[in-house]
Amino acid sequence: MAKKKSEDTTNDQDYEEEPNFEDPEGFVDDISDEELLADKLAQRPSEADGVENVVVVDNIPKVEPKKLEKLQNIINKTFSNYGEIVNSVYPVDENGNTKGYAFMEFRNQQQAEDAVRNLNNYRLDKVHTFIVNLFTDFQKYDNIPEKWEPPTPQPFKMQNDLYSFLLDPDAYDQYCVAAETSPNSVQVGFWQNTLPEPTDLETRESFTDTFVKWSPLGTYCVTFHKPGVAIWGGSKFQRIQRFPHPGTQFVEFSPCENYLVTYGPTPTGQKVVIWDIRSGAEKRSFIAEDVSMFSMFRWSHDDKYVARLGESSIHIYETPSFYLLDKKSIKVAGIRGFSWSPTDNIIAYWVEEQNQIPARVTLLEIPKKREIRNKNLFHVADCKLHWQKSGDYLCVKVDRYSKLKKDKKDSDVKFLGMFYNFEIFHMREKEVPVDSVEIRELIMAFAWEPVGNKFAIIHGETSNSNVSFYEVNNGVKPTLVKKLEKKTCTHLFWSPRGQFIVMANLTVGTFEFVDTNNNFVITASPDHFRASEVEWDPTGRYVVTGVSSWKVKEDTGYNMYTFQGRIIRRSLLKNFVQFLWRPRPATLLSEEEIKDIRKNLKKYYYIFEQKDRMRMTRASKELLEKRAQLCEQFTEYRNKRIAEWKEQKPRRLQLRNHYDTDSLDTEEVDEEIIEFLVKEEVTVLE
Repeated sequence: MAKKKSEDTTNDQDYEEEPNFEDPEGFVDDISDEELLADKLAQRPSEADGVENVVVVDNIPKVEPKKLEKLQNIINKTFSNYGEIVNSVYPVDENGNTKGYAFMEFRNQQQAEDAVRNLNNYRLDKVHTFIVNLFTDFQKYDNIPEKWEPPTPQPFKMQNDLYSFLLDPDAYDQYCVAAETSPNSVQVGFWQNTLPEPTDLETRESFTDTFVKWSPLGTYCVTFHKPGVAIWGGSKFQRIQRFPHPGTQFVEFSPCENYLVTYGPTPTGQKVVIWDIRSGAEKRSFIAEDVSMFSMFRWSHDDKYVARLGESSIHIYETPSFYLLDKKSIKVAGIRGFSWSPTDNIIAYWVEEQNQIPARVTLLEIPKKREIRNKNLFHVADCKLHWQKSGDYLCVKVDRYSKLKKDKKDSDVKFLGMFYNFEIFHMREKEVPVDSVEIRELIMAFAWEPVGNKFAIIHGETSNSNVSFYEVNNGVKPTLVKKLEKKTCTHLFWSPRGQFIVMANLTVGTFEFVDTNNNFVITASPDHFRASEVEWDPTGRYVVTGVSSWKVKEDTGYNMYTFQGRIIRRSLLKNFVQFLWRPRPATLLSEEEIKDIRKNLKKYYYIFEQKDRMRMTRASKELLEKRAQLCEQFTEYRNKRIAEWKEQKPRRLQLRNHYDTDSLDTEEVDEEIIEFLVKEEVTVLE
């Protein structure tokens, strides 16, 4: 739109002469370009532009010209696993020998970053370990100040108290109870096992999609979700870390809680990922061909090594690099299974019979890979390795064929059935002697006493089995100390502190509590119909049996007993899923201190008895106060309703034609029953 003439004239009058931008005489410019144009100068071209795809590899072998091609093939093959290498340069000196570093150019920047992340600190051999950096990082190292100044110490700030559950003055244990509220939505409640009633610590709706799991030392709780898993901890169960692995169905922790392994199915097989718990970084991943819900890894007790079974080999990886120990696997032809000692870096594995060569059990010391004991076995069908928790003994359950030849001239062999041997390795004795126990009946269960030198075996038929208890001592063969006959149990559950054991029949839900230090007396025989779970608390004072909705859909819940089998709590919970005691770390007391406490236990009895009485008195007082409060609330509610009833009386009179029915005596009313015919039908039968 054209402007009016008057407006244009006004605008022209507003313009003045052009201002003077020249500096006055004697002006000194003391502002540098870096201060004035810092943002623009940061964008100026540099000699590193265009090399974002290049990585620098240091500490490669220094070789002569005739070995250079072989070295290039090895290094290029290693780096090509993380992207396409478009160019590589190996600088050499005047004699043609490599200088110990190389340059690798990838197709794009993402591939270069992947190579740095996965191959930095990569161990090529015993002498050479790669140091890999992006070429563009030279600016960061070039700007290091000549004079180093120590960083300013920051005040300690605790983000979350992960060990608050160990600070309870009365040392009450904690447990969690999970119940499914809707499909793929499980409610989890965290409780403290206080007396006389447990204390509700926290209840989370839709806390997990399927179930939860505690870490071995009780620090973390794992929950499962569609995008992956998460770990929680602290006094308020805050989220500590997330691990993105969609479809995770199973997890396991390393014994020292440094690493987490997640398992999830993929179209090509089972994907297994090892994570660093504190940083959340992915350390290593594998694709297993077969999809299984069982762990494929075995951890050493100190988290230094993790191993898995390969084809005629054992793959042992070192942490934290997760590269093969000594860059190679341990070749063992015919290996069928292996297991780590719970207290030492010793692997026990067994090899099947091959071409008239007997089966063999071997103890292998790591990292020296030195065989410290071998045991040959004949006519073996299968073996199971059972370590005692203290690492003092190893039991190898051997399933053997019974065979018989018709006569000396006949070479044909007839197999008459199976019998079983238990080979006991004394790990703490010189040269590791081995004792044998033979049983001719079907073996249903075997269990070591966690703290002690006894083991129990269920053998015989399911409906009429026997439970035998053996004791192992140095220098003598294991002795049978007790045989309980005509039992119907299917599983054995030792107390974490030893001495007490629960013999359970998880088919029908019957249990027997046995004191193995008191002439194997059965202290109680409770029933919990259809119970399929048995959980000892970490102290060995309480036992929980549970009926999960995974097995049945009605009468689900759990019962809690003392270690002698006395019922102390019954809890029916709809859609109950699982009950888990929170584990505890190993005690810091020495063996001498523990023995001294047991010896002087009567001295502490009166202190504990007094605390229990005070607790019961306090509980009774709290119960009376709660009842008085409920009575007061009911009285208040009743008075309020009486007042409303009186206020509504005029309205009642109006509705009842001013006839007062409030004072009507209902006792003088006669009840009369009147019957009349509603309908009559006639049906003709032919």
